[in-house]
Amino acid sequence: MLCSQGVAAPLMLSSLMLHLTWASLNPGCVKVSDILSCSNLGLEQVPKQLPATAATLDFNHNHLVQLEEGSFAGLPHLVTLRLAHNRLSNLSPGTFRNTSGLRHLDLSSNQLHKVDNYYFQELVSMEELLLFNNQIVRVESNALISLINLRKAYLSHNRLTDFPFFSIQEHSHHFLVTLDLSSNRMPKLPLEDIAALPASVQGGVFLHNNSLICECAMYGMFRQWEQKGFLSVKDYREEHTCLVYGEPRASVQFLEHSRFFENCSIKAQGLLGDAENNLHVIAGDPAVLECQTSLRGQHLIYQWVSPHQEYIAPPGNNNAMRMYANGSLEILEARIEDSGVYWCMVLDRLQSRNETWEVNVTVTMRDHVVEPFNTGFTTLLGCVVSLVLVLMYLYLTPCRCWCRKQPPPATPSPANECSAQSSILTPTPPATTEGPGRKAGNHSIVPDVWTTVSSPP
Repeated sequence: MLCSQGVAAPLMLSSLMLHLTWASLNPGCVKVSDILSCSNLGLEQVPKQLPATAATLDFNHNHLVQLEEGSFAGLPHLVTLRLAHNRLSNLSPGTFRNTSGLRHLDLSSNQLHKVDNYYFQELVSMEELLLFNNQIVRVESNALISLINLRKAYLSHNRLTDFPFFSIQEHSHHFLVTLDLSSNRMPKLPLEDIAALPASVQGGVFLHNNSLICECAMYGMFRQWEQKGFLSVKDYREEHTCLVYGEPRASVQFLEHSRFFENCSIKAQGLLGDAENNLHVIAGDPAVLECQTSLRGQHLIYQWVSPHQEYIAPPGNNNAMRMYANGSLEILEARIEDSGVYWCMVLDRLQSRNETWEVNVTVTMRDHVVEPFNTGFTTLLGCVVSLVLVLMYLYLTPCRCWCRKQPPPATPSPANECSAQSSILTPTPPATTEGPGRKAGNHSIVPDVWTTVSSPP
């Protein structure tokens, strides 16, 4: 016990001396566990000596103008770096050398003018990149190519007039779900490049508050995103504006007021709808969603995303959906709430490629045809019953003249014939009405028949 204490004591003392030495060189910084905060200290450069155990560095709200090459080298555990609200106008080559484990980088609210190709080429583990509220006018075509694990990129509130959508349409960013390009100065959008983006990326592209010129194809794309329930449109509906004839003073909220696009052709509005597969299902029935892909091989990985942003992987989930080896997704018993757009993502890890496929599922209640059948059957049954009653009346009605003895008539007369059929079916009364109990006239044939029958012999 004494020996172990004797060994541990020098190590603790050495660590304490190192911490005191570092603190004396960086007054005002606060270190808690693996977090180092040097925010709001008026620093003009990053301290030369940084603790090797730091996982989070916070240099927000300082006066940093430039970052030197290898400013953050020697920090093997660095995961988060915050450099917001400084005066950085560019990044030197090699700034993030030997920081491949960095996953969260905040460069927002600086004075960056562009995003060059070499800025982030070492950051292969990057997941979240914040570049909003700068002065960026251009993003180079390969600036994000190395960020293969990127999930969220924020470039809003800049001065972008375009963006290289084609650089991420080759399915190089498997995990990208948010690309915020709102509040920039883009007049037109490369709709074909956007259409080539994976469906998971399209659902997270934010383009509101730009200087878009009103045109049918642009309007059709956003209308389709609205129908798919994309949050980028749903949550910022009123902030989607365009300029009529490019006139800055003629801005219109085109999702709220669509009368300017009433003459747009369906073809223009359906620009992104060619790759969709529509599936109609009756509630309660099973449905199989096929995942169509051009990728081939034994190393494909399939995954589905439901309309409720729920990831579904083999063998399925919640006993409501089942996945098969070929990527097909089966809805065991379709419900109304299962309606929406399903995304199938296919990943080929050997070739670092992936593809997506959309299936638009519409679940409706079963149409009941019982009512028309009942109406027809009831009508038919009524006709049969009516016919039976008529036949019974014609042939089974008792006639009293057959049961009573009547004096033979002096002369045969149609009036003395006891026939219910003649009484009912004779359309015109006889011209002569001789006989007992008859009156001359052309009216009341049936009452006269009953009078003759009921008179005593």
